[in-house]
Formats: sequence, C-alpha cells, structure tokens
Amino acid sequence: MAETPSGDRVTVSVVVPMYNDSRTIDLCLASVHAQSMPAHEVIVVDDASTDTSATLAARHPCRLVRADANGGPGASRNLGVRHATGEIIFFLDADVTMHPDAIRNAVRLLRGDEGYGAVFGVPDKEPLFAEGLVGQYRILQYHYWRKSAEGLVSGGFYALGAVTREAFDRAGWFNPTLRQTEEIDHAERLSRSYPMLLTSQIRGRLSDESRMLPILRKAFRRSRLRVPFYLRRGRAMQGMETGGRAAAAVLAAATLLSVPAVVLFPPFALLTAVLLGGFVASDLGQYVFVRRERGWGFVVFFTAAHLLMNTAVVAGLATGLLEWLLRPRFRSLYQEVAP
Repeated sequence: MAETPSGDRVTVSVVVPMYNDSRTIDLCLASVHAQSMPAHEVIVVDDASTDTSATLAARHPCRLVRADANGGPGASRNLGVRHATGEIIFFLDADVTMHPDAIRNAVRLLRGDEGYGAVFGVPDKEPLFAEGLVGQYRILQYHYWRKSAEGLVSGGFYALGAVTREAFDRAGWFNPTLRQTEEIDHAERLSRSYPMLLTSQIRGRLSDESRMLPILRKAFRRSRLRVPFYLRRGRAMQGMETGGRAAAAVLAAATLLSVPAVVLFPPFALLTAVLLGGFVASDLGQYVFVRRERGWGFVVFFTAAHLLMNTAVVAGLATGLLEWLLRPRFRSLYQEVAP
C-alpha cells in the first residue's frame, strides 16, 4: 500500500498485458519495481505467448496470470483487472518502461480536486533501444503527437496510463472483439462520466515497430476500424486528432497520387510541390521539432515516411467507409456490449 504526499493510503495495481515480449519484459518490470511510490501488486497477463516471455516475467516479483488462448490487448487487460484489488489500476504495456515517478504522479493527479477518471502518459522522444531510421521516425512522431496534445482528451492511451477502479467499473470492460481499437472505445465510455488527462508528468520509454510495412499495415487497419466509431460518435477525438492533421492525411494521398502524372506530364511537378507544401504546413510544428532533434537530413526521411503513413490512413478510411455502407455488421461494431 502506497502513501500519498498528504498521508492518504492508496492501493495501486499495475496490469501488464504481454504477448511475445521477451525482448522488453525484463526492462518493463524492472521499471515497475523501481518506482518511488511502490505498487500494491503487479499483475502480468501472459496472452498465450509462444516465446520465453512468461519464464522471464516469473523471475520478477509479480503475479503471473496465463490466458488459455490469445485474446488480444483488450481481453488481456480485462483478465488483469479481474485479478486486481487496487483502488487505482495502472496499465503498462510490456514493451514500455516507466520513469521512477510515474505511479506517484498518476496517484497525485487522480487524487486531486479535478476529479480525473484516467490519466495517460507521454512517451520519451528517445526509444527504449537504439533504432534505425524507421524506428526513429515512429518514436519521434509518437512522442510529438502525444506531447502536442497534452491536456484534456477523449481518447485513451492505455499503454501507459492509470484509471481509478471506480471509473473503470463505470465505463465497463474493454470490448475483446476490438483488437485494434479497444482503447478508443473504452475511453469514449469512460469520458462520458469523468475528465481524462494526457500529461508528460507521467513518462515512459517504448519500443515500437522498426519496419515500415508493419507501421503502414497497422495504420490502415486502425483507420478502417475507426470509421464506424467516428460516424456513430459524430466528431473526432479531442487531443491528437486536429483539423490540420486530417487535412494532412488527404494532402498526403493527393501528393503521392500526383506523382505518376509528373512522369507523363512534367509541369504537374508544380502541383505535386504545392500539395507537398500543404502537407507539411498542416502540421508544421512537427517538422520544426524533427529538424531540431535530428537535423535537415532526417526531416527529408521523416517527411517521406509520414507521407506513406498518412496515405495508408486515407486508404483505411476509404475502405472502412465502403464497408460501413455495405455491411450492417461493420456499422454495429461498437454497439456490441463487452462481456
């Protein structure tokens, strides 16, 4: 049981969903046990891993819970919560480490007068491991988007975030049928009753994809699956999803689609340049940040990678919209009640 600066006692359960995370689980759990405010319990949920993750996790002071079959992050978090007894549940993905004051700051914010139901952290701009160009792109982009969205949010980032048990129970379980968008669904339900905060007072370091194809595949799938969520909700999520970034996605697709025309009719290069300029200008602060961190050479690579990712997002949205028009079951994706 941890004690807050005011002398109040509070129990914190750390829930770590894990699937084939043998590369990072030692670092993840070591960061949990290095907290300035110790957790009441650490629950690691092994989502039917096929590597040595479970063996490595068992060497740490934690409760290891094994799923009978792979159910995805939502089902894993649900299983962890079922075993949790804390007043606050701190979710931490197995490929993320948290700074030593993460739990203390989360407890302070959740116990404050603002009445937050959940607080989510911001990842460092440095990756957990040394990365190649693609990995550096992904970490910088992930950091900047979270950092620039600090404040009240309506979307959840459960890879590094804490919720009160009261707020979680009121929002209900993660929907286990949603393998890519379970976070936005749960946070939407939670935000109906409680304010949620995204803050760099809770920080961590993560290991993300280091190859472009998996990043593009994930961007496509997530944007496709968000279509029925957006259309049912009627508005974008508060925080990272700005009008400028929506425009950037459209301009990215238009920029790449204009390239073949340049080959056939070189004067079209002017149009491509205008589209590209609009794409960069739509989120200019991001490129200023990247130049400051990595220099002009990396800005060129970052821009190319970001063009590809935004184009994958647009392709996913277009596919999702078509599915929404043709498949009633797809339209009702977020209406299913999680068990």
